[in-house]
Amino acid sequence: MKQVVEVFWRFLMLGCISFGGPAAHIGYFKAAFVDRYKWLDEHNYAQLISLSQFLPGPGSSQIGFAIGLQRAGIWGGIAAFLGFTLPSFILLYLLATFDASLSNNLWFIGAIHGLKLLAVVVVADAVLSMAKAFCQTKWTIMLAILTSVVLLIIPSMLTQVAVLLLAACFGWLMSKKNVSKSNVSTNEKSSELINNMAAGQVNKLPLFLFILLFFSVIVTANENSIVSIFSDFYQAGSLVFGGGHVVLPLLQQLLADVMSAEQFLLGYAAAQAVPGPMFTLAAFLGAHLSPESLLLGATVATIAIFLPGLLLVSSFAGAWQYWAAKPKVAGAIAGINAAVVGLLLSALYQPVFVSAVVSPLDMALVILGFAALRVMKIPIVLLVASFVIIAGILQVYGDLLSVYAGILCL
Repeated sequence: MKQVVEVFWRFLMLGCISFGGPAAHIGYFKAAFVDRYKWLDEHNYAQLISLSQFLPGPGSSQIGFAIGLQRAGIWGGIAAFLGFTLPSFILLYLLATFDASLSNNLWFIGAIHGLKLLAVVVVADAVLSMAKAFCQTKWTIMLAILTSVVLLIIPSMLTQVAVLLLAACFGWLMSKKNVSKSNVSTNEKSSELINNMAAGQVNKLPLFLFILLFFSVIVTANENSIVSIFSDFYQAGSLVFGGGHVVLPLLQQLLADVMSAEQFLLGYAAAQAVPGPMFTLAAFLGAHLSPESLLLGATVATIAIFLPGLLLVSSFAGAWQYWAAKPKVAGAIAGINAAVVGLLLSALYQPVFVSAVVSPLDMALVILGFAALRVMKIPIVLLVASFVIIAGILQVYGDLLSVYAGILCL
């Protein structure tokens, strides 16, 4: 129980500051659970990332759930999910319940902008760290570069899945000639974990529940509003690969007859502004779809959209760890890891950098923040506070500061 509480607390803290979407979340998780707390090593963490890439659902939440699962069993996984999701769920539920008066507050706007700039720093640090760990040969370096180039030129979820599959196939072939020494040593260290799991067997109960619920919601979708909400959001969570940006078109299509485009876009904008997973957009939408019981609608929608991905992680995490110890599979994972570095590199530009850095001053703050994190090793909590305060001051007093700067120049 002590470990479960620790897992909940650590993920709750991250859920309060993890702005920037799935790419940034991967960086936050690595900084916390690989570098700082040493809950798992880099190779084990990379395996969880590669697993999440091939399962439908919110990738970063699935990684967090898997970390909690390894740390403290099923209750640890649930604690990780609840901690990481709760802050954004509360914020989006409150937005659906009350007037969005904060949307015009200059301090609030400044704080959000500062946290987006911090996300650029965190993702850049994650790209550099993961490149050093997983791009140590010429073919992995080129695989990462080609992945980023392809995704920047043809940005789509179909492209992402295709690139990851090709990278896995290439790594599988290369494994005949090259087996990473770091992978072997890490697998040896992970042998105790592997031996404690079924030898490559899928956990059948969560998989059975996933399939049963998927077909059940299709049959019972129109019984009442709450069941219909669960059905729509469970289908969305079951069919979409990738982060919140990817699930939006499907949700908009599913809810077009019951929700106005204006309401949907307000929720979408708010989901980008709050920390944590973008899938908590479901809280805002669920509350609007159930006006008689806002909290029930928000809760049902949120559980429904996350549940498919979490059930699948519970099913395949043990088998994935086992098969990752096999040389050819390890080669495929090495290919996926290199492609994920390229994926993060492309995400560093779009949407993280493009949505945050809009002026030379923003770029200057990013450079200083990167130096503070990478060179000075400033704790992430202090960086969060610094970026929020500085960006808030610039948002509120920016015009006045510009006047003073002009006077000094004269």
